[in-house]
Amino acid sequence: QVQLVESGGGLVQAGGSLRLSCSASGGAFSMYHGGWFRQAPGKEREFVALSMRGFGSTGYAVSVKNRLNISRNTARDTIYLEMNNLKAAYTAVYYCGSASYSGSKEVGGYADWGQGTQVTVSS
Repeated sequence: QVQLVESGGGLVQAGGSLRLSCSASGGAFSMYHGGWFRQAPGKEREFVALSMRGFGSTGYAVSVKNRLNISRNTARDTIYLEMNNLKAAYTAVYYCGSASYSGSKEVGGYADWGQGTQVTVSS
């Protein structure tokens, strides 16, 4: 089990950028797959991006590809989500999760979650 804390959210104008961070404690993030999800008001939590442990392969939701970049800093036990050219539809609470067994695009594939960080994009 690992504890996750997200940070970096905020209010940004459409077209702007943000970098979210997800820091792990209680375990090395290098031992886990890390995923970013988001949940907009009235909607279900949805997959955004994935960083696999080991070779660090990544995966993205089709809707965010080319706008978002996931990366990890093993030494800092942190996974990042860089978001560029943001649009209002990206407004949501962003969560990171950790998975021990396999990288997944499903919420149920993650055992531990952070508390989320709010991203608001004004148009």
